[in-house]
Amino acid sequence: MDILQWLLIVGLLVLCLLLVIALRLSQNKASRASKARNAHAQWGEQEAERLLEAAGYAIVERQVARSWVMAVDGESIEASVRADLLVKRGGQLFVAEVKTGRLAPDPLYPPTRRQLLEYLFVFDPDGLLVVDVESRAIREVVFQLA
Repeated sequence: MDILQWLLIVGLLVLCLLLVIALRLSQNKASRASKARNAHAQWGEQEAERLLEAAGYAIVERQVARSWVMAVDGESIEASVRADLLVKRGGQLFVAEVKTGRLAPDPLYPPTRRQLLEYLFVFDPDGLLVVDVESRAIREVVFQLA
């Protein structure tokens, strides 16, 4: 092999090494971002519990999962949903959804609205609450047909 071939092989090896390093750095960054989001979500849920308790709600259950079956083209398919909190006040049961950020706490924000409708169907609660942790607000949501 001549020197040009050796240089090409060494260059390709260095390029591969740099790509592996870049991939590892990218994975670490994504992992740190995920951990930060999870920590913020946990903080939000703890704050939401404090807000709800201060407003007279009692925490019944956390991270409550429920399943239901729906038929798609005649085939039964199981689906599930997880609500942040079930709370009670005055003998009534509420599903409380904890939200942080700019858009998600708005009950009119389509993903939040659809999530609340799903809770209404699956949990059949007496009421739905959106807890906006950052603005320290508890909003009761009632769906009505126009």
